[in-house]
Amino acid sequence: MQSEARRTGQMLRTYARMAMACLAALLVLGTVTLSVSAKDKEPSSEKVDSGALGIFINGKRVATETFTIQQSPSGSVTTSEFKTEEGLDRADQTSELQLSGSGELKKYEWKELSPGQSQASVLPSENFLTERYSSNPQEKPREQPFLLPASTSILDDYFFIQREVLAWKYLATACRPDKGQIQCPLKQKTQFGTLNPHARSSMLVTLEFAGVEKLSIHGVERDYTRLDLKSEAGDWSLWLDEQHKLVRILVESDKTEVIRD
Repeated sequence: MQSEARRTGQMLRTYARMAMACLAALLVLGTVTLSVSAKDKEPSSEKVDSGALGIFINGKRVATETFTIQQSPSGSVTTSEFKTEEGLDRADQTSELQLSGSGELKKYEWKELSPGQSQASVLPSENFLTERYSSNPQEKPREQPFLLPASTSILDDYFFIQREVLAWKYLATACRPDKGQIQCPLKQKTQFGTLNPHARSSMLVTLEFAGVEKLSIHGVERDYTRLDLKSEAGDWSLWLDEQHKLVRILVESDKTEVIRD
C-alpha cells in the first residue's frame, strides 16, 4: 500500500510539472514546478483554482457552488459552498476536502447551514474510513465505518468541484506527458473507489477519455477535453479546458448541467 502511494505521488507530481507547462502557475496535486528545483524552498500554499459553478436543471439556474483549491507541499485543500438561488427553498452547505501530497484522504467535512444543521466528517484509520455524522451540533455524533482505503475519492452530493479533483487524479494516473502536453489514450478507462458522505454509501466509478470536442460556453467556441464518468448511479460527462479546469458537467438523465461562471 505504501509503495503504491509513493508511485501515485510520483505520478501526481509528474502531472503537476506538465500542467505547469500549460498554465505557467498551476500545480495539480503536485509539489514541484518547472521553474523551481526539488532543492529550492517551496511556497507554503498556492491557489491553483477558484471560481463558481452554476447548476442548471431544465435550463433554469437553481444553485451556485463557489470553491477554492489550495496546494501546499503537504497536500491540497478544496473548500466549497453550495447555495440555492433566490426564490427557491433555501439550502446552504459547505465542505472541506483535505488530501495528502500523494492524493490520499486526510480529512473531509461538510456542514449544513440552512435549512438544518446536519454535519459529517470522514477520517482515515488504518484500512478503514470512519464517518461521524449528526443532525445538529448538540447531538452526539454517530459513527459508520467503511472498509475503504485512504486512496478512496470523495464524491459528495452538491459539491461538483470534487469531480475536477477526480479528473486530475485520472489525468495523473491514466495519461502520460508528451512534449509538454498530457496525452490520454482514447477510451482509456480507469476505475476509482468513491465515497458519498451525504448518502453514506460507496461505489466504484469509471472515468474514460472520450476525445476533444468543440463547445460554445458563454458565447465562445473552444476545444475541450471530454471525460465520461460512469457508475451504477448514472452517467456523467465532464469537459476540461486547456488548463485542465472543469468548465462543464452534463447529467442527461437528470436534465442537469453545471457550467463554470
